Amino acid sequence: MPPVTGNIDIAEEDVVFKYSRSGGPGGQNVNKLNTRVTLFFDVAGCQALSDTQKRRILSRLATRANKKGVLRVVSQKHRTQKANRAEALQRLGRLIEGAIKTSPVRKKTRMPRSAHLKRLDEKKRRGALKRLRSERNFEI
Repeated sequence: MPPVTGNIDIAEEDVVFKYSRSGGPGGQNVNKLNTRVTLFFDVAGCQALSDTQKRRILSRLATRANKKGVLRVVSQKHRTQKANRAEALQRLGRLIEGAIKTSPVRKKTRMPRSAHLKRLDEKKRRGALKRLRSERNFEI
């Protein structure tokens, strides 16, 4: 099996393919052949992933996984079973890489005092302008 992600090798035992009839393009081919591919990946039982990676994947991809920790990916984009199988593996790789990736920690910064005062000054100016516009003098 080709590597799904760049740095993680997933064993074939952890991935199960099921085939069914597709609803996509293909004409009468759709009615005869099982080209739709549903990939099931056992995240909980995978030996290539650490416990923190498993937790991160299952929490971020909770809508795609069942209670047993099995991730589900469907592909029916192409007309052939082989192409849909490759597409499902690629999609699984993108999902896993996206779920494992950690976002950088935001460094807390402080607004400069001059910028703060400038913003407040602009707010006061705009408020005064609006107040002047709303004052109506009906004495003629």
